Amino acid sequence: MSKKENEKEEIHQKKTIAPPKSLFREYFESFVTTLIMAIFGMTFILQAVTVPTGSMQNTILIGDYLLVNKFIFAPGGKPIPFLPQREIQRGDIIVFKYPGNKVHPEKDAERNPPIIPYQVNYVKRVIGMPGDKIEFRGNQVFINDQLLPEHRVIGDSPSRNQQAALKTKEFEPRQPDQKYDVYYSEYTMKMVQNKEKMDNGGYEFAVPGKPMKVPDDSYFVMGDSRDNSEDSRYWGFVHRDLIIGRAMFVYWSCDRSQGSMLSCITSPRFDRIGKMIR
Repeated sequence: MSKKENEKEEIHQKKTIAPPKSLFREYFESFVTTLIMAIFGMTFILQAVTVPTGSMQNTILIGDYLLVNKFIFAPGGKPIPFLPQREIQRGDIIVFKYPGNKVHPEKDAERNPPIIPYQVNYVKRVIGMPGDKIEFRGNQVFINDQLLPEHRVIGDSPSRNQQAALKTKEFEPRQPDQKYDVYYSEYTMKMVQNKEKMDNGGYEFAVPGKPMKVPDDSYFVMGDSRDNSEDSRYWGFVHRDLIIGRAMFVYWSCDRSQGSMLSCITSPRFDRIGKMIR
């Protein structure tokens, strides 16, 4: 090989071999890649939500931080082949955009702070499917005139602490078809046992004597803490388009009953971390 050819080959090699990346550039590219993947995942697959109220106690506690599977429910109820998707099922615990109180919208404005429909995430259990006839009577749920199998448990807040988990007491033995627990105060349980007349507590949907049919593409949802839940009995149905996904598990939890702003650091509940939501 001639001298000129050697010089050309050296120039070609210098052009094709990229200079080594600086440490800053490597970290920056890794950060950008991770950020893009995180944004994609949080947009289409997962979402983190926190639980500020006790409507799902003791299934989900105040101070639980949940990961939500946004991918599991197939759009339009039609799962894509070969993907882990399915339709919404009765008993699923879902996260959705609050639809607003259509009967009494002024009640949303009266809250402190006011609740703006479609901007707040709620967590409830799916009870009624599209087309179902729902009626809630005697602390029991009837679907198409058939009793919904739910394991009822007595659950009351300890003393005046509304943030702590409910103190529970067995009320009836669990049956094989009762897959989850729901909680009622001892006071309302005794009223039902004594066949005393109870007011509707502000509920207007599917109250005793007024069964309601769930509209198409909508769902009737309720909290597991039945005496402390503003749900479909109060403000109506949840349209399919408002459903974000299914609650999966608790990735962090803290005891907010301590009242401190730093309770999520100083009072973690390690026994809750990793708990699957069912």
